[in-house]
Amino acid sequence: MKKKGALLLGILTIMVLFFAWVFPVTAAENKVTVLFTSDTHSNFLPYKISDNGVVTEAGGFARIKTLINNEKALGSDPLVVDAGDFSMGTLFQTLFQTDASELRMLGNLGYDATTLGNHEFDYRTSGLTDMLNAAVSSGDPLPQLVASNIIFPLDKSGNLTPELADLKTAFNGIGLKDYTIIEKNGVKIGVFGLFGKDAAATAPTAAVDFEDNTTAAKRIVGELKGEGVDMIIALSHSGINPDPSKSEDQILAKNVPDIDLIISGHTHSTLEEPIISGNTMIVAADAYGRYLGKIVLDPDGNGRWKVDTYALTPITSNIPSESDALEKINGFKAKVQETFLNQYGYTFDQLIARSPFSFQTLSDLTKANAESPLGNLITDAYIHGVKQAEGANYEEIAAAIVPNGVIRNSITQGDLTVSDAFNVSSLGIGKDGVPGYPLVSIYLTGKELKSVAEVDASVTALMSDAQLYTSGLDFTFNPHRLIFNKVTDAHLVTNQGVAKLEDDKLYRVVAGLYSCQMLGAVQAQTFGIISLVPKDKNGNPVTNFEDYIIYNNGSEVKEWITLATYISSFDKKEGVSVIPDYYNETHERKNVDDNNSLGAILNNPNEFAIMVYGLITIVILILLFIIIRIATRKKRKLKKQVNPSERVAPSKEDQT
Repeated sequence: MKKKGALLLGILTIMVLFFAWVFPVTAAENKVTVLFTSDTHSNFLPYKISDNGVVTEAGGFARIKTLINNEKALGSDPLVVDAGDFSMGTLFQTLFQTDASELRMLGNLGYDATTLGNHEFDYRTSGLTDMLNAAVSSGDPLPQLVASNIIFPLDKSGNLTPELADLKTAFNGIGLKDYTIIEKNGVKIGVFGLFGKDAAATAPTAAVDFEDNTTAAKRIVGELKGEGVDMIIALSHSGINPDPSKSEDQILAKNVPDIDLIISGHTHSTLEEPIISGNTMIVAADAYGRYLGKIVLDPDGNGRWKVDTYALTPITSNIPSESDALEKINGFKAKVQETFLNQYGYTFDQLIARSPFSFQTLSDLTKANAESPLGNLITDAYIHGVKQAEGANYEEIAAAIVPNGVIRNSITQGDLTVSDAFNVSSLGIGKDGVPGYPLVSIYLTGKELKSVAEVDASVTALMSDAQLYTSGLDFTFNPHRLIFNKVTDAHLVTNQGVAKLEDDKLYRVVAGLYSCQMLGAVQAQTFGIISLVPKDKNGNPVTNFEDYIIYNNGSEVKEWITLATYISSFDKKEGVSVIPDYYNETHERKNVDDNNSLGAILNNPNEFAIMVYGLITIVILILLFIIIRIATRKKRKLKKQVNPSERVAPSKEDQT
């Protein structure tokens, strides 16, 4: 019986091998499920959002883990990926360097891979190094890090600087790769990471350089095809734009058509349907963990893939929290309290104010270049914070400025906690190594303050993060006027009333450290036409903004602290500060003059406009001269044809 059983088993084995050879089942015959997020920005816990005036709850990593587990329970073996900027946005980021809280949470949720975004460099190169080393030391499961276009520049001696050498060692320690190959449902999937051009421009403290993303993608795709993968996915921290000609990921898809799927990050975009570019699909799932994206890909029979199903699942309170993830989050929360908040005398969920209304959402801020009550609140808080810090030594601030790009969250109707205040101005780290960007005091001339207004009026269309909100500086611009000549009025508002700006006078200006560091990127957008040279009080150019940080009893005055203390200072109702109705409306700090008459467009030109109009006038005169010359010659030629016997000596002009 044993011999017969062995013989039967052998025959069955041969038959299976025969049918596998005649009718091969290739990997490309299987569907692939991809779950994706991007720009989660340390949002471990649910947060409040205002949707058409109704405040609801969104997000939460423990809820996302529930959805991921549910998908795995269905047996689809999903690929779970993230497109970068997993850090910087909530109090949990204060553990970035010491505990690698964000990367460890992605590992806890079961992510297979992620890439680096510009905000992973917010704590400088050394901060990223510390985070990577902490992640490895934790022993927790981690997603595979992929980043294909990071370049380590050498110094003048041909060596890496010590900080770059440390970062390179940390990259090796965590096993960062250009790409990784992951098998899901029998399909070999090549996954690689990319850092976009705009992301690079908004990472001023990154000591590394970045290779052109298209060049890097072509190289990596070639290598992956050599590895025999069935599918190629780019985790692209580049982003999309309503204008396809400015949309980095759409340009990438066009230039590198062998990419099957692009998970788009950086621009916090929400794509209800994939963008299809040739055979490439581009998807995006907003930010802050508001959605979990899902795309199921089906082989098209020609070696490429097509969309089977696609959905963005809102992360709402209807989704239960997974217990293990929630326990880990609470552990990190306790450590935030111990290592960060205790020094300020705050607690994580401490009630500090109430708002009778909701402010604009972040997406609303970018829809139009206009004054924002939230921007007014933040800049007023800056001035209040400096007054408190300097006391009797306070020197008058002419203007406080905050750009749109550093406002990371809004304020909704209802209770406001310390955590909520931090989330609004959460970015960065100071010279002191403590999380949170500090305020910086610089000086600009009156002429340069007018240029600040022009940056807002002209550069915002080119770089939405450059939209500015001000306290003390009011201005008016006409969007129909020539670029870099849109501002028609700019003046100061003081306790004594309206004050005219004097071109050569120095005025004190307060802004966040990162905002000042980004001046170079903003000026680059103007091709040097708008010039801003920050100075000290004696008029000497500032080269290191960290030397001009504002302190209070030896501690840096942080952006988020000024907001927390300001909203705590309002009149109280039932023992709690209430944000006044003043911040429920605008106050003509930024005014849009929509007059499109010729006089409104051309009057009071600045130096740049005069030069442009002069060039246009010269070109028109040259064209008129050429037209007249051609017409004169044609007239003379026609006259000769009509009177062929008449001989007319050529003029000196004709000879010429």
